[in-house]
Amino acid sequence: MVFVYAALGLVILLLAGDALVKGAVNLSLRVGIPALIVSLTIVAFGTSAPELLISIQAAMAGVPGIALGNVVGSNTANVLLVLGIPALITVMHTSTHDTRKSYAIMLAGSVLFIALAFRGTFDWIAGVVLLGSLALILFDSVRDALRHRREGRAEVLEELEEPEGADPDMPWWKIAFFLVLGLAGLPLGADLLVDSSTEIAKMFGVPDTVIGLTLVALGTSLPELATTVMAALRKQADVALGNVIGSNMFNLLAIIGIAAFIKPMPVDPEFLRFDLWVMLGASLLLMPFVFWGRDLGRVWGVILSLLYVAYVGAVLI
Repeated sequence: MVFVYAALGLVILLLAGDALVKGAVNLSLRVGIPALIVSLTIVAFGTSAPELLISIQAAMAGVPGIALGNVVGSNTANVLLVLGIPALITVMHTSTHDTRKSYAIMLAGSVLFIALAFRGTFDWIAGVVLLGSLALILFDSVRDALRHRREGRAEVLEELEEPEGADPDMPWWKIAFFLVLGLAGLPLGADLLVDSSTEIAKMFGVPDTVIGLTLVALGTSLPELATTVMAALRKQADVALGNVIGSNMFNLLAIIGIAAFIKPMPVDPEFLRFDLWVMLGASLLLMPFVFWGRDLGRVWGVILSLLYVAYVGAVLI
């Protein structure tokens, strides 16, 4: 039954996260917040809500390995699996999108995260540093987007102007329904998934860190994977690279930054020896696609997918 509870918790998390994003986006638009700001802030935070709730729940439950493993494992899966599998379906023309600035920021965030990990714990000091860095990045993103708007560069803002789930005519009762569903479902799903994952770790005699890096991380990466696979099938996967970069940045800075204020999280030495460097190495693999104008084709899809399988195998052994 513990596997059923884990699956149920994951399904509840995914559905509640989607409902919260829809409710928050349409509430913001109804009260007059520009769609541009909604896209850059509310949508980004909303789509990270499942990972955030899991990390907070895990920290409070005394299993920090699941909290940190979820973030580190998700970032690794986002690069190797979420980009690898769609590339097996079709060539992703990542060279047509300029993600150099956001990629450089993500790498800097990864290095900062690793440096803070070597302090031995993610406490309120680390939380201040991570959330402060995120605030600066968001401020810079909003400023850039507003400058593009003033310059009339509508094509740059095309996707930002239409946040996912936006419906200007959505009635208030429906907005309230989505918000309640999301706010009630997220903690319930997180509680189920964390508790069942902890039990699975005990059943098989593996550290909670391993469960966080594999089962929980893969589960919370499923929405990104499903999105990029569907985009690949529709021949519209060109922006997948930017989405992965943004997701990884939020995972490191926002999720652990907030969770660190809830309860200090000690860092497993194995993270410092292996997992953090795999995460950084996976991020560096994106360099040819960001700076050298290469498209992400099937050969790279095979390489990235096999690297993820090899990583999971190394973690489980």
